[in-house]
Amino acid sequence: MMNISILTVFNDLYDSFMRTSLVGRAQEKGLVSIEATPFFSYVSAKERIDAPTFGPGAGMLIRPDVIQKAIQDKEEKHGPAYKVFFSPQGEVLDQRLLQKIADKVHKTGHLMVVASRYEGMDVRVEERYADIVVSLGDFVVMGGDLPAMLFLEGLLRLVPGVVGKQASVDHESFSGPFVDYPAYTEPLTWEGKTVPEIVRSGNHGAIEQWRMEKAAQKTVLEHFGWLRSYPGLTSEEKTLASRYIPAHYVALMHDQVYIGDEGAQGTTSVTSIDIHDGARSCRTYGIKNYFLVTPLLDQQRIVKTLLDFWVSDTGIAYNKSRFEAVSRVELRPGLQDVIASIKEKEGTEPVIVATSARSVAHPGHISWYDQAVVWRTKKPVLFLFGTGKGLIDEVVQRADFLLDPIEGFSDFNHLSVRSALGIALDRWLGIVQKS
Repeated sequence: MMNISILTVFNDLYDSFMRTSLVGRAQEKGLVSIEATPFFSYVSAKERIDAPTFGPGAGMLIRPDVIQKAIQDKEEKHGPAYKVFFSPQGEVLDQRLLQKIADKVHKTGHLMVVASRYEGMDVRVEERYADIVVSLGDFVVMGGDLPAMLFLEGLLRLVPGVVGKQASVDHESFSGPFVDYPAYTEPLTWEGKTVPEIVRSGNHGAIEQWRMEKAAQKTVLEHFGWLRSYPGLTSEEKTLASRYIPAHYVALMHDQVYIGDEGAQGTTSVTSIDIHDGARSCRTYGIKNYFLVTPLLDQQRIVKTLLDFWVSDTGIAYNKSRFEAVSRVELRPGLQDVIASIKEKEGTEPVIVATSARSVAHPGHISWYDQAVVWRTKKPVLFLFGTGKGLIDEVVQRADFLLDPIEGFSDFNHLSVRSALGIALDRWLGIVQKS
């Protein structure tokens, strides 16, 4: 049996929670024992459990000696506990973290949940006792009790026997790389929407395939951050997910860029490294085509000569991976020609995402976490990068969206466009696993 000790200011809040639904049944089955104890149990009748903070500022903190007495009392009764504290400054809770905590608690058999109130508790208590400090997100509530209940709801689902069907746990959202598939019940038609025919077909194999595809699609479009951070994605899962990532294109602009410190506009020269490094980055992140944009005829001839070599038999034999990357490069004289080429391929013009090393006012400003905002347009995506001193304002304002500048914790902001391109594609489309 798992023992759960809840230390709180308001133990009455937990009365109905502990009796309700699966939490209540888990106790009836003898799988867990839950006890909520108020901090007031560890002080005399007229003694306060809190005290003012040292230094300027309002607010009361729960005294560390009171919490210490409570923790020691519970551990004397139930043995050493895995102790969970709550704070907006803690580690953000997700399914992976829940599973890690569940594994820890399974070994000790005793979980202690410490829920603070007022302005919190003396930090020395966390430093001394907390095995983990958990946050539900970057926001503040009035106490740790609701976070504690949400945490316990999630954790108890992972205790064997609490949920009747283990498949409900194994296949629910965030138990793997993909969220859950859409589910339907009677009536067949409701509010003008009918249950998909495939779900009613009786063909279990086809239904499972449909469910997997729908789950992957929803995950990509609405929960890409979860998917890209999931550890150990298989090649099959990557392939399935890639089917639902909208087509992406990149244009490296050697025209309509700033070329001087006084705001002069003009063109820049295409270099060999622009071709090779840009093409390799684009190939790595699944970009369909990498456009080099220059209106200068002599530059076009030079680029064409280099491209022709790498797609020739000699170039392929010399470096096949370089061929694979460079074969996706297309040369265009202007941005409108790039847009026309994409429209011909996709049947619709792309949504345009501009990048800039400068902070520019733009009505479609987005962050590097806003894939869903762009992908909801259901259009191919064209990323614009500017050489020289960057894209001119006219081009930036023509874009549908503008991404945050790429910056570090320094006052130096002079990345090469090839570096910026690689960083941008990794931030937008890269796999960034979390353990």
